[in-house]
Amino acid sequence: MQYQNTLAFAQQLDIEDSLASFRDQYYIPNKNGKPYIYLCGNSLGLQPKTAFAAIEQELKDWAELGVEGHFNAKNPWMYYHHLLTDKVARLVGAKPSEVVIMNNLTANLHLMMVSFYRPTKTRFKIIMEGSAFPSDQYAMESQVRFHGFDPDDAIIELKPRDGEYTLNTEDIIAKINEHKNDLALVMMGGVNYYTGQAFNMKAITDAAHKAGAVAGFDLAHAAGNLQLQLHNWNVDFAVWCTYKYLNSGPGGTSGVFVNEQHGNNPGLPRFAGWWGHDEKERFKMKKGFKPMEGAAGWQLSNAQIFPMAIHKAALELFEQAGMEKLRMKSEKLTGFLEYLLKDVAGQNSTVNFTIITPSNPTERGCQLSIVVKNDGRKLFDHLQDNHILPDWREPDVIRMSPVPMYNSFKDVYKVGLAVKSYLNRETTTH
Repeated sequence: MQYQNTLAFAQQLDIEDSLASFRDQYYIPNKNGKPYIYLCGNSLGLQPKTAFAAIEQELKDWAELGVEGHFNAKNPWMYYHHLLTDKVARLVGAKPSEVVIMNNLTANLHLMMVSFYRPTKTRFKIIMEGSAFPSDQYAMESQVRFHGFDPDDAIIELKPRDGEYTLNTEDIIAKINEHKNDLALVMMGGVNYYTGQAFNMKAITDAAHKAGAVAGFDLAHAAGNLQLQLHNWNVDFAVWCTYKYLNSGPGGTSGVFVNEQHGNNPGLPRFAGWWGHDEKERFKMKKGFKPMEGAAGWQLSNAQIFPMAIHKAALELFEQAGMEKLRMKSEKLTGFLEYLLKDVAGQNSTVNFTIITPSNPTERGCQLSIVVKNDGRKLFDHLQDNHILPDWREPDVIRMSPVPMYNSFKDVYKVGLAVKSYLNRETTTH
């Protein structure tokens, strides 16, 4: 697409946008009655207007039915996760039996590690990106120590080439091949939280399997952002949160994918709980764990009804919009933001920022990260003063995420204007 740095161009794209009406399905934060341009969907998605009614229904059933709500509520709590399964499976490219909603992300990651990190004396190493989200780093460190290994020896962190910010797929695969004799697990983010780089999950999975290792992914920044095909890519397992691009509330529930080849293996070691036991026999209260088939066999406790109610409301909007259309709009929105940033930079000789997110649309989602030299907090504060909410990551990165579900092309155009006004101010000051 040939972009133009004009308001008329942005407005025309909004007119042509078949998803524009979804913006009205979300509450847009505001200050003194003036809505923000919200670019923090990569950190916390906006509230669907249907979320309140979804929770209210469960509160009503709890008030009127008490414990009988497990079987007689409008959405019986006993089977609540089933209400989410088909929609979640379509969202991440999985079979329904391969997904389940439960717990929170890092708890689920640890549960997956119990089953899929099975180190031996000779095959015990984990490959992960060096700048992974801290929670993933802590999980890997603690799991390695739990098995009696030294993280400095067992964890191989992938680093960009000198002078670069992101990883090359060929370097990732080369490192996997280098450690084919001692590698137990490749554990990557689907999208790196800091740079916004989307990894080639199929190529990484294929390389891991060829090396005799397991392939797992943290999809916190990928679910609801990228078009995923976890089953077709033959990924072993994946976990994700639902409060970022999936708009399901702060601290919301989490999703799990377990490939059917593992989900149908009752002998695979796991930490068990009664909600993962065969639901046809669950209330017989007998000893002897008999896991449900598929990812549901990893459940521990009964469903988190209120977070799941919000997630159910959010998923219904994804069903209506369609992930393919959302992804198409996302590429246009992010491409427009990239164009505007480069255009205003080209108009100013004092530019002090660099876009570190890959320019190739297949290697990124909604997010653009910019490294800002010489006190980037000034630009960040300037954006906030102009009713724009990106987010800041130490030491010098501003992350901006134009989300296709509720951001408009006019939003993005205004971001370009705000950056331009900051650069002009800096030029005048100096």
